[in-house]
Amino acid sequence: MDRRTFPLGAALTLALSCLCAGAQANDTTAMLGAGGLIFVQNDDVAMASEDLSISEKEVRVRYVFRNGSGKDVRSLVAFPLPDVAYYEGDTSIPNPDSDNFLDFRTSVDGKPVETGVERRVIALGLDRTKLLQDLKVPLMPISSATVAALDGLPEEKKRELLELGLVRIDEYDAGKGWERHLAPLNWTLKTTYFWTQTFPAGRDLIVEHRYRPSVGSSVGTLLGMASKDEFIVREQRAMDETFCIDAAFKTAVAKAPRPKGTDIAPFSEARLAYILKTGSNWLGPIADFTLTIDKGAPENLVSFCGTGVKKIGPTTFQMRAKDFEPLRDINILILKPQPKL
Repeated sequence: MDRRTFPLGAALTLALSCLCAGAQANDTTAMLGAGGLIFVQNDDVAMASEDLSISEKEVRVRYVFRNGSGKDVRSLVAFPLPDVAYYEGDTSIPNPDSDNFLDFRTSVDGKPVETGVERRVIALGLDRTKLLQDLKVPLMPISSATVAALDGLPEEKKRELLELGLVRIDEYDAGKGWERHLAPLNWTLKTTYFWTQTFPAGRDLIVEHRYRPSVGSSVGTLLGMASKDEFIVREQRAMDETFCIDAAFKTAVAKAPRPKGTDIAPFSEARLAYILKTGSNWLGPIADFTLTIDKGAPENLVSFCGTGVKKIGPTTFQMRAKDFEPLRDINILILKPQPKL
């Protein structure tokens, strides 16, 4: 993929990973990267097309699978949600108190699919799911219900979790005097939705899924700051690489009027992530790949890695490719102008 940006109210980047915060700024919210379907690789089923649309509100994917083997193929299909770990700050999760915390939905040939779900808590390399379930402690490490359940445990159970390294003591003053709670320090929640799918011989199968993405955000940005501070310079370079930021995008940021007495560009950040490399689990490359990104508002800037990207609407950009091999994941950066004071 080469680098391409659209500075006139349109710069765009595609991103993905596990739990990451991007560049640090005041009031930063961390994002989680989700992705596409994982299929037990074989030599029979190919992905004839993938139509992927990403915005801050929703991720939609439409696959067309083609079984050229001459016989029906039955296989496990899985959708792994991003890992969730304890984070000292806000983490952007649409529905943190639900098992389906990204509101994932899927259908096959237009009909909803009932999926199974596997949820596991891994702590220090060990599976502690049953232990927490026996204690009736929710598995989501960043849920207020989890903290409340931990606080309600008998003292001997609290000591056991401390000895196992699952939790730590967290003390703070939130305005009501010092509070003492157990924080789910070392556990990671792994969630996977799955079902068994028959890919019929001699005809295409359409699989669609959609979910609400985790969107990382911050009230400011380090981009555009003319600083020699080692941390700021390092973070700016990391963002250049992650989001494929080029000179045109930087010029658009630099031209934005600064508030009097400051060198800080008047933008807030939104970051999205999508795991694209799972598409390589299917037979051969993706025959017909379409990616559409919606930056939300015409005045926003967005930057991303892509080849042959075209602007197709006031806020939308599209990349199309034949025989596409997903060698890297998608990272998206959107800069939003801050209200004028």
